[in-house]
Amino acid sequence: MTAVGIDVGKTALDVAIEDVAGVTRFANTQPGIRKLLRRLTDVADARVVVEATGGYEDAVLEACADANIWVSRINPRQARDFARATGELAKTDAIDARLLCLLSRMFADRLRRFEAPAAWQRELRNWLRRRGQVVTTLQAQKQQTALTSPAVRKLVMRTVAALKRELAAIDREMQALLKTHTTPALRSSKGMGPIFQATSLALLPELGTLTRQQIAKLVGVAPMNRDSGQMHGKRRIRGGRAPVRVALYMATLSAVRWDPMLRAHYQQLRARGKLGKVALVACMRKLLTIVNARRRDELRSEGGGVIAA
Repeated sequence: MTAVGIDVGKTALDVAIEDVAGVTRFANTQPGIRKLLRRLTDVADARVVVEATGGYEDAVLEACADANIWVSRINPRQARDFARATGELAKTDAIDARLLCLLSRMFADRLRRFEAPAAWQRELRNWLRRRGQVVTTLQAQKQQTALTSPAVRKLVMRTVAALKRELAAIDREMQALLKTHTTPALRSSKGMGPIFQATSLALLPELGTLTRQQIAKLVGVAPMNRDSGQMHGKRRIRGGRAPVRVALYMATLSAVRWDPMLRAHYQQLRARGKLGKVALVACMRKLLTIVNARRRDELRSEGGGVIAA
Protein backbone atom coordinates (compact mmCIF):
# COMPACT_ATOMS: atom_id res chain seq x y z
CA MET A 1 0.00 0.00 0.00
CA THR A 2 0.96 3.65 -0.45
CA ALA A 3 -0.09 6.08 2.26
CA VAL A 4 -1.66 9.38 1.20
CA GLY A 5 -2.69 12.28 3.43
CA ILE A 6 -5.00 15.10 2.30
CA ASP A 7 -5.37 18.27 4.34
CA VAL A 8 -8.71 19.81 3.36
CA GLY A 9 -9.35 23.53 3.32
CA LYS A 10 -12.23 25.62 2.05
CA THR A 11 -10.45 26.38 -1.22
CA ALA A 12 -7.51 23.95 -1.42
CA LEU A 13 -6.48 20.32 -0.96
CA ASP A 14 -2.89 19.72 0.15
CA VAL A 15 -1.81 16.19 -0.78
CA ALA A 16 1.17 14.29 0.64
CA ILE A 17 2.09 10.93 -0.91
CA GLU A 18 4.40 8.43 0.75
CA ASP A 19 7.98 8.47 -0.64
CA VAL A 20 7.19 11.51 -2.80
CA ALA A 21 9.00 14.72 -1.94
CA GLY A 22 6.95 17.82 -1.27
CA VAL A 23 3.23 18.44 -0.95
CA THR A 24 1.01 19.09 -3.98
CA ARG A 25 -1.89 21.52 -3.82
CA PHE A 26 -5.14 21.07 -5.75
CA ALA A 27 -8.15 23.36 -5.79
CA ASN A 28 -11.10 22.16 -3.71
CA THR A 29 -13.39 22.41 -6.73
CA GLN A 30 -14.79 19.84 -9.11
CA PRO A 31 -12.02 20.43 -11.72
CA GLY A 32 -9.38 20.34 -8.98
CA ILE A 33 -10.76 17.10 -7.54
CA ARG A 34 -10.74 15.52 -11.01
CA LYS A 35 -7.04 16.40 -11.32
CA LEU A 36 -6.44 14.88 -7.89
CA LEU A 37 -8.21 11.66 -8.89
CA ARG A 38 -6.03 11.36 -12.00
CA ARG A 39 -2.98 11.74 -9.75
CA LEU A 40 -4.21 9.14 -7.27
CA THR A 41 -4.96 6.57 -9.97
CA ASP A 42 -1.21 6.54 -10.67
CA VAL A 43 -0.49 5.63 -7.03
CA ALA A 44 -0.26 1.89 -6.36
CA ASP A 45 -2.84 0.74 -3.76
CA ALA A 46 -3.40 4.23 -2.35
CA ARG A 47 -4.65 4.48 1.26
CA VAL A 48 -6.00 8.00 1.58
CA VAL A 49 -6.70 9.68 4.92
CA VAL A 50 -8.78 12.88 5.09
CA GLU A 51 -9.49 14.97 8.15
CA ALA A 52 -13.09 16.03 8.80
CA THR A 53 -13.40 19.76 8.11
CA GLY A 54 -17.00 20.74 8.71
CA GLY A 55 -18.28 19.41 5.38
CA TYR A 56 -15.56 20.82 3.10
CA GLU A 57 -14.21 17.27 2.81
CA ASP A 58 -17.46 15.76 1.50
CA ALA A 59 -16.77 16.35 -2.19
CA VAL A 60 -13.28 14.80 -2.23
CA LEU A 61 -14.37 11.92 0.01
CA GLU A 62 -17.29 10.98 -2.21
CA ALA A 63 -15.25 11.43 -5.39
CA CYS A 64 -12.56 9.05 -4.10
CA ALA A 65 -15.15 6.50 -3.00
CA ASP A 66 -16.98 6.73 -6.35
CA ALA A 67 -13.64 6.16 -8.12
CA ASN A 68 -13.03 3.06 -5.94
CA ILE A 69 -10.04 4.66 -4.21
CA TRP A 70 -9.62 3.56 -0.59
CA VAL A 71 -10.27 6.58 1.63
CA SER A 72 -10.94 7.13 5.32
CA ARG A 73 -12.18 10.17 7.25
CA ILE A 74 -10.83 10.78 10.75
CA ASN A 75 -11.75 13.10 13.59
CA PRO A 76 -9.68 16.33 13.75
CA ARG A 77 -8.97 15.68 17.43
CA GLN A 78 -7.34 12.37 16.52
CA ALA A 79 -5.19 14.07 13.90
CA ARG A 80 -4.09 16.81 16.34
CA ASP A 81 -3.34 14.30 19.11
CA PHE A 82 -1.28 12.26 16.65
CA ALA A 83 0.69 15.38 15.66
CA ARG A 84 1.48 16.12 19.30
CA ALA A 85 2.50 12.49 19.86
CA THR A 86 5.07 12.80 17.07
CA GLY A 87 6.50 15.92 18.72
CA GLU A 88 5.36 18.19 15.90
CA LEU A 89 4.12 21.41 17.50
CA ALA A 90 4.03 23.58 14.37
CA LYS A 91 0.91 23.56 12.21
CA THR A 92 0.67 24.34 8.51
CA ASP A 93 -1.36 22.79 5.72
CA ALA A 94 1.72 21.01 4.36
CA ILE A 95 2.69 19.68 7.80
CA ASP A 96 -0.86 18.46 8.41
CA ALA A 97 -0.88 16.63 5.06
CA ARG A 98 2.42 14.94 5.85
CA LEU A 99 1.22 13.89 9.31
CA LEU A 100 -2.01 12.46 7.85
CA CYS A 101 0.14 10.50 5.40
CA LEU A 102 2.21 9.13 8.30
CA LEU A 103 -0.96 8.32 10.25
CA SER A 104 -2.29 6.41 7.23
CA ARG A 105 0.88 4.30 7.17
CA MET A 106 0.99 3.57 10.90
CA PHE A 107 -2.72 2.89 11.51
CA ALA A 108 -3.81 1.38 8.19
CA ASP A 109 -5.35 -1.66 9.90
CA ARG A 110 -7.40 0.42 12.35
CA LEU A 111 -8.94 2.90 9.93
CA ARG A 112 -12.45 2.34 8.56
CA ARG A 113 -12.98 2.72 4.84
CA PHE A 114 -15.44 5.41 3.83
CA GLU A 115 -18.36 4.06 1.84
CA ALA A 116 -19.95 6.55 -0.55
CA PRO A 117 -23.60 7.23 0.34
CA ALA A 118 -26.26 6.79 -2.31
CA ALA A 119 -27.45 9.83 -4.22
CA TRP A 120 -30.66 10.02 -2.19
CA GLN A 121 -28.68 9.91 1.06
CA ARG A 122 -26.54 12.83 -0.11
CA GLU A 123 -29.69 14.76 -0.98
CA LEU A 124 -31.23 13.95 2.41
CA ARG A 125 -28.04 15.04 4.16
CA ASN A 126 -28.14 18.39 2.35
CA TRP A 127 -31.79 18.95 3.28
CA LEU A 128 -31.03 17.99 6.89
CA ARG A 129 -28.09 20.41 7.01
CA ARG A 130 -30.21 23.23 5.59
CA ARG A 131 -33.00 22.45 8.04
CA GLY A 132 -30.58 22.87 10.96
CA GLN A 133 -29.50 26.26 9.60
CA VAL A 134 -33.10 27.43 9.19
CA VAL A 135 -34.14 26.24 12.67
CA THR A 136 -31.18 28.03 14.28
CA THR A 137 -31.90 31.27 12.39
CA LEU A 138 -35.62 31.04 13.13
CA GLN A 139 -34.99 30.64 16.84
CA ALA A 140 -32.64 33.64 16.86
CA GLN A 141 -35.18 35.82 15.02
CA LYS A 142 -37.94 34.90 17.46
CA GLN A 143 -35.73 35.77 20.43
CA GLN A 144 -34.87 39.16 18.93
CA THR A 145 -38.51 40.07 18.38
CA ALA A 146 -39.03 41.09 22.01
CA LEU A 147 -36.11 43.55 21.88
CA THR A 148 -37.18 45.47 18.77
CA SER A 149 -39.41 48.48 18.26
CA PRO A 150 -42.87 47.98 16.72
CA ALA A 151 -41.69 49.28 13.34
CA VAL A 152 -38.71 46.92 13.24
CA ARG A 153 -40.79 44.07 14.63
CA LYS A 154 -42.87 44.03 11.45
CA LEU A 155 -39.72 43.33 9.41
CA VAL A 156 -38.61 40.64 11.84
CA MET A 157 -42.00 38.94 11.66
CA ARG A 158 -41.79 38.94 7.86
CA THR A 159 -38.44 37.17 8.15
CA VAL A 160 -39.91 34.70 10.64
CA ALA A 161 -42.81 33.96 8.30
CA ALA A 162 -40.44 33.41 5.36
CA LEU A 163 -38.30 31.07 7.43
CA LYS A 164 -41.36 29.10 8.52
CA ARG A 165 -42.40 28.68 4.89
CA GLU A 166 -38.91 27.49 3.99
CA LEU A 167 -38.90 25.07 6.93
CA ALA A 168 -42.24 23.63 5.80
CA ALA A 169 -40.89 23.19 2.26
CA ILE A 170 -37.77 21.44 3.58
CA ASP A 171 -39.89 19.11 5.72
CA ARG A 172 -41.99 18.19 2.68
CA GLU A 173 -38.88 17.30 0.68
CA MET A 174 -37.51 15.22 3.55
CA GLN A 175 -40.83 13.45 4.05
CA ALA A 176 -40.88 12.49 0.37
CA LEU A 177 -37.42 10.93 0.67
CA LEU A 178 -38.29 9.18 3.92
CA LYS A 179 -41.50 7.77 2.44
CA THR A 180 -39.41 6.02 -0.20
CA HIS A 181 -36.32 4.99 1.75
CA THR A 182 -37.07 4.64 5.47
CA THR A 183 -37.32 1.09 6.86
CA PRO A 184 -39.38 -0.62 9.60
CA ALA A 185 -36.26 -0.73 11.80
CA LEU A 186 -36.34 3.06 12.03
CA ARG A 187 -40.02 3.07 12.99
CA SER A 188 -39.84 0.20 15.47
CA SER A 189 -40.13 2.22 18.69
CA LYS A 190 -41.89 5.28 20.07
CA GLY A 191 -39.97 8.47 19.56
CA MET A 192 -38.48 7.59 16.18
CA GLY A 193 -39.90 10.54 14.33
CA PRO A 194 -38.91 11.92 10.94
CA ILE A 195 -35.89 13.85 12.23
CA PHE A 196 -34.43 10.75 13.88
CA GLN A 197 -35.12 8.72 10.74
CA ALA A 198 -33.57 11.32 8.45
CA THR A 199 -30.51 11.74 10.67
CA SER A 200 -29.94 8.00 10.90
CA LEU A 201 -30.30 7.47 7.15
CA ALA A 202 -28.18 10.47 6.15
CA LEU A 203 -25.49 10.60 8.84
CA LEU A 204 -25.27 7.00 10.08
CA PRO A 205 -25.08 4.78 6.97
CA GLU A 206 -23.11 2.21 9.01
CA LEU A 207 -26.30 1.32 10.91
CA GLY A 208 -26.78 -2.46 10.78
CA THR A 209 -23.25 -3.18 9.54
CA LEU A 210 -21.40 -2.82 12.87
CA THR A 211 -21.54 -4.61 16.20
CA ARG A 212 -23.44 -3.03 19.07
CA GLN A 213 -20.14 -1.98 20.69
CA GLN A 214 -18.86 -0.39 17.49
CA ILE A 215 -22.07 1.49 16.70
CA ALA A 216 -22.31 2.82 20.28
CA LYS A 217 -18.74 4.09 20.09
CA LEU A 218 -19.31 5.60 16.65
CA VAL A 219 -22.33 7.57 17.86
CA GLY A 220 -20.63 8.51 21.13
CA VAL A 221 -22.83 6.75 23.71
CA ALA A 222 -20.29 4.12 24.80
CA PRO A 223 -18.86 4.76 28.30
CA MET A 224 -15.06 5.02 28.24
CA ASN A 225 -12.91 3.65 31.05
CA ARG A 226 -10.57 5.99 32.95
CA ASP A 227 -8.53 3.55 35.02
CA SER A 228 -4.86 3.61 35.95
CA GLY A 229 -3.26 1.36 38.52
CA GLN A 230 -5.42 1.43 41.65
CA MET A 231 -7.36 4.46 40.44
CA HIS A 232 -10.75 3.73 38.92
CA GLY A 233 -12.26 6.84 37.39
CA LYS A 234 -15.83 7.44 36.30
CA ARG A 235 -16.77 6.06 32.92
CA ARG A 236 -17.98 8.82 30.62
CA ILE A 237 -19.20 9.04 27.06
CA ARG A 238 -17.15 11.16 24.66
CA GLY A 239 -16.58 11.80 20.97
CA GLY A 240 -18.81 10.33 18.30
CA ARG A 241 -21.19 11.94 15.83
CA ALA A 242 -22.85 14.80 17.66
CA PRO A 243 -25.82 15.34 15.28
CA VAL A 244 -26.75 11.65 15.47
CA ARG A 245 -26.38 11.68 19.25
CA VAL A 246 -28.67 14.71 19.56
CA ALA A 247 -31.35 13.05 17.43
CA LEU A 248 -31.00 9.83 19.45
CA TYR A 249 -31.31 11.81 22.69
CA MET A 250 -34.59 13.40 21.60
CA ALA A 251 -35.94 10.05 20.42
CA THR A 252 -35.02 8.45 23.74
CA LEU A 253 -36.70 11.21 25.75
CA SER A 254 -39.96 10.27 24.06
CA ALA A 255 -39.31 6.52 24.17
CA VAL A 256 -38.77 6.37 27.97
CA ARG A 257 -42.22 7.93 28.36
CA TRP A 258 -44.21 6.00 25.77
CA ASP A 259 -42.34 2.77 24.94
CA PRO A 260 -43.09 0.15 27.65
CA MET A 261 -39.75 -1.68 27.34
CA LEU A 262 -37.56 1.41 27.48
CA ARG A 263 -39.69 2.98 30.20
CA ALA A 264 -39.24 -0.16 32.33
CA HIS A 265 -35.49 -0.14 31.63
CA TYR A 266 -35.21 3.52 32.64
CA GLN A 267 -37.23 3.02 35.83
CA GLN A 268 -35.15 -0.03 36.76
CA LEU A 269 -31.92 1.96 36.41
CA ARG A 270 -33.33 4.81 38.50
CA ALA A 271 -34.45 2.34 41.16
CA ARG A 272 -30.86 1.06 41.33
CA GLY A 273 -29.69 4.57 42.19
CA LYS A 274 -28.49 5.72 38.77
CA LEU A 275 -28.64 9.43 38.10
CA GLY A 276 -31.28 10.58 35.61
CA LYS A 277 -28.77 11.53 32.89
CA VAL A 278 -26.82 8.29 33.39
CA ALA A 279 -30.01 6.23 33.07
CA LEU A 280 -31.04 8.21 29.99
CA VAL A 281 -27.70 7.62 28.27
CA ALA A 282 -28.03 3.90 29.03
CA CYS A 283 -31.46 3.98 27.38
CA MET A 284 -29.99 5.81 24.39
CA ARG A 285 -27.45 3.02 24.03
CA LYS A 286 -30.16 0.35 24.35
CA LEU A 287 -32.39 2.04 21.77
CA LEU A 288 -29.45 2.34 19.36
CA THR A 289 -28.60 -1.33 19.90
CA ILE A 290 -32.19 -2.37 19.15
CA VAL A 291 -32.35 -0.28 15.97
CA ASN A 292 -28.92 -1.54 14.87
CA ALA A 293 -29.93 -5.18 15.37
CA ARG A 294 -33.22 -4.75 13.50
CA ARG A 295 -31.48 -2.95 10.66
CA ARG A 296 -28.90 -5.76 10.54
CA ASP A 297 -31.69 -8.30 10.16
CA GLU A 298 -33.20 -6.22 7.34
CA LEU A 299 -29.86 -6.11 5.52
CA ARG A 300 -29.49 -9.88 5.90
CA SER A 301 -32.91 -10.44 4.38
CA GLU A 302 -31.93 -8.10 1.53
CA GLY A 303 -28.69 -10.01 1.01
CA GLY A 304 -26.37 -7.23 2.27
CA GLY A 305 -23.09 -7.93 4.02
CA VAL A 306 -23.08 -7.24 7.76
CA ILE A 307 -21.01 -7.94 10.82
CA ALA A 308 -22.67 -10.14 13.41
CA ALA A 309 -23.42 -8.35 16.68
